[in-house]
Amino acid sequence: FIRPSVSPWRAPVLLVKKKDGSFRLCVDYRQLNKFTIKNKYPLPRIDDLMDQLRGATVFSKIDLRSGYHQIKVKAEDIQKTAFRTRYGHYEYQVMPFGVTNAPAVFMDYMNRIFRPYLDHFVVVFIDDILIYSQTHEEHEEHLQTVLQVLKDKQLYAKLSKCEFWLEEVKFLGHVISKDGVSVDPSKVEAVLLWEPPKTVTIIRSFLGLAGYYRRFIEEFSKIAMP
Repeated sequence: FIRPSVSPWRAPVLLVKKKDGSFRLCVDYRQLNKFTIKNKYPLPRIDDLMDQLRGATVFSKIDLRSGYHQIKVKAEDIQKTAFRTRYGHYEYQVMPFGVTNAPAVFMDYMNRIFRPYLDHFVVVFIDDILIYSQTHEEHEEHLQTVLQVLKDKQLYAKLSKCEFWLEEVKFLGHVISKDGVSVDPSKVEAVLLWEPPKTVTIIRSFLGLAGYYRRFIEEFSKIAMP
């Protein structure tokens, strides 16, 4: 994934502790992002994705392993990903987390490889894949199709985060079943336990979370008005 570098670029790094006690290497690409021409490829609206699921009764969810790292960086751009550590200067040969265009690039790629199946039995949001079907017989065929695409493109999933043949599935903060789409209870709890906001920044954060579920809140725009 990385190699020693002699690039003039050198982003700072920090280690962030994850829930399981391990550490994630985070590179601060803010300076690089300032000079990057933004990729305007649109991320899908969550509401539009959820509307596809009417009538589905069986689901499988696939989470790609370090999805961004499965996309190679163009040779002439590798030097721009360079970062410095106390042990030396390195650069990424694959797309790193933190660069401004990573979500758009990955979303574009996933949509292209799954285009024949989108709006039929596949929902893709960056590196999360949901397969949905009306019957178990259909689901077996749909699941085999998706796995074959991943195999052909040499994209690897993280088995511990994949779930198969479900009647109810959590996906993008929602709970999906044959009965429809509802809010993930853990997200509702997060809202209920949110301390009263004391700054504009915290208010915006709260409205961002609440707004994500505005389809479930009648007259949300009126409630959220100053």
